[in-house]
Amino acid sequence: MVHVGAVDTPVSNGDVKAIVQEFWKSVGKSSDIKTNGVDILGWDFAFDINETARQLAAASKVDVKFKKIPREVLDKKAIEQGDVHFFELAGLDVRAKTKGKKVELILKEFIIPPDDVPEDVRAKISHWSQWVDYWAVDWNYRDDTFHNEWQSYRTKKNPKIELSVTHEYEEKGSYTIVVKVIDILGNDTTKAIIIEV
Repeated sequence: MVHVGAVDTPVSNGDVKAIVQEFWKSVGKSSDIKTNGVDILGWDFAFDINETARQLAAASKVDVKFKKIPREVLDKKAIEQGDVHFFELAGLDVRAKTKGKKVELILKEFIIPPDDVPEDVRAKISHWSQWVDYWAVDWNYRDDTFHNEWQSYRTKKNPKIELSVTHEYEEKGSYTIVVKVIDILGNDTTKAIIIEV
């Protein structure tokens, strides 16, 4: 089954709960169900949805996959040429370590679903960090626009990216950090982390 998210709002955990309920309402309690999967297409997704909502759906015995609607769907020529591809959201593991008013962010892992990547590209990847084109951090996200306050990106001269960064806050308190990773396919994956310093 397929669910298409709204144009003007990101797909959220609440949407996934409603989709799971709709799924079971439409298939009923029948024992001859051939699939329990739902592809959720969206223009944008809430932070951490790939981890939290997937677990929520799995608890209700529904297998969900999140696929980003590419901008190419708006280009008639791209559609006619068959150049439109829906990529599944990647998995991002970021850890935060705090000491005093300092925080260290560490990218631990980044996983792209292998079906989305051409075989010749997959063969050249020897470490998960090679999937990352660049990553950026908003150190004090306030439920508004993402502010790119730090980034690490690869260049031809320096193909390696930094996998950790340290930041010192001026004042103690609670902060929401948002990490945005852009992969080599051009897709972005975001994760929010709440810290106390």
